[in-house]
Amino acid sequence: MKNKILGVALCTAGMFAVSSCSDYLETSSPSTVTESSMMASYDDCRSTMDGTYSNLHSVLRDKIFGNGMFYAGDVAGSDIERHGGERAVNRVIYETFYKGGDASTLASYNSAAEFKESPEDAFSMLYVPILSTNLIINNTEGKFDDPKNGAGFKQIYGEAVCMRATCYRELIKYYGDVPGIFSSQDGTGLVSRLDIYDHIISDLQKVTEGKYLADATKANKGKFSLQYAYAVLGRIAMERASYQTFRLDITDASRLKKHPDYTDNQNVSYARAKDYQKYYDIAYDAFKYVAENPGAVTFNSSDYSEFFTQLHQNPETGFANESIFEDEQVQGAASNNSERPYSIGRPSNGGSKNAFPCKSYGQCRINPAFYYGMFDPKDVRRDVSCAITGSDGKGYETIIPFGIATTAKGAGIACGKFDENRQSKIWTANQRRAGINAPYMRMSEVYLGLAEAALMKTSPDQTTADTYYNKTHQRAGLDQASGVTLEQVIDERGFEFAAEGDRRWTLIRTGLIGKKIQAIRQMTSEMMAGLASKGYHTFANGNTISKYIYTKMVDPKSAEIGLTSRLTPATPASMRVKGFEPSNDAEAVQFPGWRGQANWENIDGFKGYGTKTQSNVAIRGLFTYIDPEGDVAKDLINNQNYTKVDWGATLIDNSDEKKNIRDFYENELFTGWDCKSAPIYLLPFTKNDCIGGFIYNGYGFMQY
Repeated sequence: MKNKILGVALCTAGMFAVSSCSDYLETSSPSTVTESSMMASYDDCRSTMDGTYSNLHSVLRDKIFGNGMFYAGDVAGSDIERHGGERAVNRVIYETFYKGGDASTLASYNSAAEFKESPEDAFSMLYVPILSTNLIINNTEGKFDDPKNGAGFKQIYGEAVCMRATCYRELIKYYGDVPGIFSSQDGTGLVSRLDIYDHIISDLQKVTEGKYLADATKANKGKFSLQYAYAVLGRIAMERASYQTFRLDITDASRLKKHPDYTDNQNVSYARAKDYQKYYDIAYDAFKYVAENPGAVTFNSSDYSEFFTQLHQNPETGFANESIFEDEQVQGAASNNSERPYSIGRPSNGGSKNAFPCKSYGQCRINPAFYYGMFDPKDVRRDVSCAITGSDGKGYETIIPFGIATTAKGAGIACGKFDENRQSKIWTANQRRAGINAPYMRMSEVYLGLAEAALMKTSPDQTTADTYYNKTHQRAGLDQASGVTLEQVIDERGFEFAAEGDRRWTLIRTGLIGKKIQAIRQMTSEMMAGLASKGYHTFANGNTISKYIYTKMVDPKSAEIGLTSRLTPATPASMRVKGFEPSNDAEAVQFPGWRGQANWENIDGFKGYGTKTQSNVAIRGLFTYIDPEGDVAKDLINNQNYTKVDWGATLIDNSDEKKNIRDFYENELFTGWDCKSAPIYLLPFTKNDCIGGFIYNGYGFMQY
């Protein structure tokens, strides 16, 4: 049988053919035979490294940032986020920790079927760049003294080390313990993730301390820079220090310190390494370097939305200022599906072709209790992160109702950060071609990682923790804080990275996952009870969700409204106050902010929106209760042409036995998990992965 991991890697990279038909788990890498001819010169090494970026891009785009694990778990499986519009699909079982670690569920779960994986699944595809970078590293390390290209060889070596570290980070995050293949002498059986972490941390320290890489520039953020090397070192060191669910047949229990609030489950322990603090020390130093030596990475201290606006630009305009590394998505390229804005972006009911925007599915949805109950009303990030309106695909805004549906037809509050309406060059030809870049590392993660590491390192540094926590906190329009705790820093990450796929893993690795799931369950139950008994519920932050809201279509560019664009900016500061309720149409179309539609009259070559200029939704009663039988409601309907629309009323509707909407929102939050058993959040290896017996499943998953 053809070597699966190595065969896929070598053929995909196009570097050399594999003639062996022996099982890859019994075969060492053939790189020693071919590498001298493939890496004969600096140009060969540079060309190979550039080609390996294409391999990395493929797996990030297809298996990490769009479909695959990111789609099914990262952006849909936390306390604040959930999947949208589907209930019967079995990937939801992965999202919710396999019904709490139910033995029969684990033993029958087939990820290859549930994720529709081809033989080149995420596991094997991540080894494509790993094995290529092994060759690059082996063939550049001895050439640093080359009189002509020594600095260039260091640059290539540094990029390869960063790429290999990035791939192993993703493998560990999704699969736990995996083969650690760093040279042709390494075996292909499972290795404790602690040892893999240590290897890649050592590699990254060599690159960073030696300053092998060039600083980040505006134009090179699609490749790895010195700032990325330090930032990914901080990220990986912090994860090496963190809580994870460990297989006790791979990692010796004597190396681990169990979390006191969780019990073992399926011969696994939820624990962290006993020597965790020294890795927080490493993370602290790495993040601090980037914070103090940012290169061309900047941080706009007054505008949170700038970053997401810049992601939507065309590649020729450069990368977002705050980015350290972005995965480029080429607009219109048939071989380069832009999956994130389709599956994760602001929903659109448009067709698959010749619409604006074309269909956007909206897999990532926001728990209503998070939207209403956890955001401070002053926080500008709420409206950028959370979309309560989508697009009808014909240039008009539409309310996204709660309920069981996809696109903007249902499933409630969605992600607003990846919105094709905000692209500088509008793409209308077909879906999955929008070309919005995917962020992988940006400065706000460095700041909040530094704050966390400052609190958790051997000698805690409260001053640094406060300083860098406040970088993002105050940018969001919130008051300066002092004496911040670890939980505050992690909650800040939730607000900063909402709907970007950060929350699930962050809660797992910090040991807060059970506490936060219990909290959102309680908030949701209280919300449902209030809606059912009174018609509304008011949260502690002053926000109120009601059974009904009141809407009407308006022209934002009319004299009465006075805006210059159909796209609205962030909510004005005067409206970001506790208990605010719009008093006129101009306020009702801007509150909440960061929505609307593209100025479709300026889209070249796209007609068909007609002459109706009422493109935006004005909303009343979104955060305050309007008595549906009272005078205010009657005036809105009878005199101001508003329509009463079901809102929270849908959340408590269990009238349809097939939909059971209340159950969907209230009772299906990590169904079956007691928040005390070690969380089984990982994916099983597939049958193809387990060939030969050197790789085998744990965690209660089926054996092959």
